[in-house]
Formats: sequence, C-alpha cells, structure tokens
Amino acid sequence: MEAQKDCFQCAAEEHTEWCDLSEAELAEVRAAVICRRVEAGTTVYHEGTPSLGVHYLSEGLIGIRKVDRDGNAIMLHLVAGGESFGYRSFLAGEDHTTTAECLEPSIVCFVERSVVSRMIEKNPALGLRFLRRAVTDLEQIEEKRIHCQTLSVRARLAHLLLVLRKRFATAMPDGEQLFDLPVSRKDMAAMIGARPETVSRIIREMEDDGVAQFAKRQVRVPEIKELFHEIELGYHV
Repeated sequence: MEAQKDCFQCAAEEHTEWCDLSEAELAEVRAAVICRRVEAGTTVYHEGTPSLGVHYLSEGLIGIRKVDRDGNAIMLHLVAGGESFGYRSFLAGEDHTTTAECLEPSIVCFVERSVVSRMIEKNPALGLRFLRRAVTDLEQIEEKRIHCQTLSVRARLAHLLLVLRKRFATAMPDGEQLFDLPVSRKDMAAMIGARPETVSRIIREMEDDGVAQFAKRQVRVPEIKELFHEIELGYHV
C-alpha cells in the first residue's frame, strides 16, 4: 500500500465528525495520521481483530461485512468517501465486530487510538459527533428491520437502487438514470435481507415491467419515479 500525504485535509469539512477540531488540533491529527492508497479487494481490518484506532475514507468505497452463523460473509452497508468507519469498536473498547473491504481503489486514513482519545479529551465535541453517528447507524439498522417486516422484497430492492443511485448514477439527457452497481447481486440480497435467487427473480420481473434494465453490474432506470412507485406498492397489507 502506497502512503499518501495530507489526504486527511478533507476531514475538516462540515459534514464529518472531525469538523469541530480547531486548526491546531487538526494539525496535530494530520501530523499523526497514516493515509494509504489501497487496491480493490484489500481488507482494511478483519472481524475479531483488535480495534487500534479510527479509519477515515478520503476517497473510494468500503464494504462492511459480517460473518453469519453459516460462515458466509454478508454485506451490511457501504462506506463512501468522506466518512469515518471502525469507530464503534473504538468507542466500545472492543475488537472489530465486522470486516472492512475496499470495493474500489481507495485512500484510507488511519488515526491511532491514543491520538483520537487525546483529541476527545481536548475537544469533547469530537466524541459527541461519533456518538451521534453511532446512534444514526442504529436508527438505520432499525429502519432496515422495519423495511424487512413491512416492505416486499421488490420494494426493498427498489429502495436500495434509489440509495445507490444518489452516489453512482449519471442522469442522461432524456432523464434516464445509468449507473454501475458497486456490489454483487449476492451482496445486494444480503443488504435487503433476501435470498440471492429471489433477487434474481425480481430483477427479471423489473426488466419485464420496464422498471429497470440490468446488464451485469450496469443498471439503467428509464423513469426514476417508477422506483418510488415500487416502494408505494410494496407495503405489506
């Protein structure tokens, strides 16, 4: 992995957990942070390994996986550029409960435990932001559980496509949305709590109905409003 210099500077932007640090505190973190360019398929940390600090994704895409009771590594969620990850294990003082894998070439920054702890002591707002982020993550987990109980699998897939579209889609002149899926169909199935064969069947149904067209990992959505319509129709009675 090739080391990078000063890739952490974007972490000071308003939407990140690090934005409340003063210039002096940010300079202290930048002096200690380790930023590296990593290739797709590289594992940043493994489930069950000690949490040695907090990671920040400067650019790229990370998949967070967890091994289920059958030994399968299922995809839980994605980390996009500008987001921190691995902080829940840091806050809990526990080993990592998940595995973080680069899904595309990425720049990953690492802030060692003692540095993060020192910054939180100097500026408690940093710790509060991480706690708020942890609460938001729990709310998203609860939302996903509710979706599994109240939405059909087809509606859940439509919702996932809408989420992925925000980061990956390109709007064509005719209003069509075109994007490449960052994950496999098996991972998509895990993310919406469905079986891969069920997702494959629903993809065929969506294609037959003209809602979306799939060519390997490329997705074409002629009318984005149709995905919203799928969610409206997908609530269980």
